[in-house]
Amino acid sequence: MKSIKYGTISTGSKESSLTAKEILLSGGNAFDAAVAAVFTSMTSEFALTGAFGGGTCLGVKSGDKPFIYDFFVDSPNNLNSKKEFKEISVNFGNTSQQFFIGNGSIAPPGNLKGLIKLHQDYGVLPLSNVLKPAIHYANSGVLINHHQAYIMNIVKPILTFSKNKLFNIDKEIKPNKDYFKNSNFADFLQLIIDKGSNYFYEGPGLKVILDSLKNKSYLTKSDFVNYKVFKRSPLSLELNGHTIYTNPPPSYGGSLIIFLLKLMNESKKNFNKLNLIKAMNLTSQVRSEVCLNPNDEFQIKKIFNSSRFDKYLKKFINDNKFQFNESLNGFGSTTHVSVMDNNGNAASITTTNGEGSGHFISNYGIMMNNMLGEVDLNPFGFHNWDQKRRLPTMISPIIITDKFGPKFVLGSGGSNRIRSANIQVILNLLFKNLNLKDSVSYPRIHLEGNTLFHEPNIHLPYKKLDNIKIVPFDKKSLFFGGVNAVSRKNAVGDDRRGGVGMIIEK
Repeated sequence: MKSIKYGTISTGSKESSLTAKEILLSGGNAFDAAVAAVFTSMTSEFALTGAFGGGTCLGVKSGDKPFIYDFFVDSPNNLNSKKEFKEISVNFGNTSQQFFIGNGSIAPPGNLKGLIKLHQDYGVLPLSNVLKPAIHYANSGVLINHHQAYIMNIVKPILTFSKNKLFNIDKEIKPNKDYFKNSNFADFLQLIIDKGSNYFYEGPGLKVILDSLKNKSYLTKSDFVNYKVFKRSPLSLELNGHTIYTNPPPSYGGSLIIFLLKLMNESKKNFNKLNLIKAMNLTSQVRSEVCLNPNDEFQIKKIFNSSRFDKYLKKFINDNKFQFNESLNGFGSTTHVSVMDNNGNAASITTTNGEGSGHFISNYGIMMNNMLGEVDLNPFGFHNWDQKRRLPTMISPIIITDKFGPKFVLGSGGSNRIRSANIQVILNLLFKNLNLKDSVSYPRIHLEGNTLFHEPNIHLPYKKLDNIKIVPFDKKSLFFGGVNAVSRKNAVGDDRRGGVGMIIEK
């Protein structure tokens, strides 16, 4: 169903959206544009994503069924008693949070291999064309906006953990004044064009990575050589005349989103704030009930067991008591790209670097991920596995279809808030019938353990929440995610994280 001349784009930065625009105007499709935008975001949103992080693409090729490319991180093959694994405190102003970084926090990465495979399988332009804008921005630099400066400054203890040429421990990053350049990353991108991604997973480029780690990580050659990008069938749910598609197991996020929406839909209850809070709480409970074994990669599937689902449906309908789980907070250094083209192709890609490990591959201008130090990805404790597996993730790109094909494409950054952000935008679109802009900008809530966080202008049933700690925010915040969304005719970037939407008509 053709609606506009070229397509719609929403990303986490102006540079990434301009990149996707350039690719669409030069004859690329949604997959070319989305992959190009993600590689540009590795400069424009350096603190949020990187080539050696992990991610997921939910895609639809015109006329075909939706598919998932899972290129999230693995657990390593081996343990290492000499690992570098350091707890570090990051100050958020009114609170501080502990993170674990160092070489021992680095998981076998997938972004590079997954993005290149996605382009090879579904793109139409040469890779050199697709990566040209990212090379330009890495060489020329990007003006650091308010949102990125805020993020960079609060995670500065991580960015300056090891000596590197990109960040100075004594220099505050000033928004709309400082530029971020990364010429070594531009050279890295050229190497991808010349040598391919396998150069860094099996060839001489891998030796540079492993040598830099100095035997202080869990990573070995086999972790890279044996890394696989998995093509999976997405989870889906029929809801209010639409079909919602998202990330399947071993991811946690997509399953929990579908579980919550199914719970609310089958209960026939109103989609009001109290019921949403109850559903959020029960969804956290069911996760804790089934996710008990660090070696059972697909255990999250058990939440859809009919007897278990029926048990929670009855609780949702009849039980007004809240039994809370332990909080699983994380800052959420994650970003999202949504693209639709006028031929019915759609790409929804979420990528992350964790908070970053603080370890830089200087030759490549890349900071490695810290996924092994992320609390939300390691619910059984750190370094607690007996076999190689995909780590669980809250990453949950979304595509919503109707009888004409993809209607909405969206996704969010935000660690454990990814699912609550995505859910509320879906409800705004499909049940409140809000337009795309209002659906994304509408104030949000998030339940974490027994604490309910909310943005301004949220009307809560306080009398029914007397056993919940309520934490109001005085303005909209990146804490509540960053949903970048497009439809056939509109594009909205979430201003909580500096997102930029573009409609490409000429």
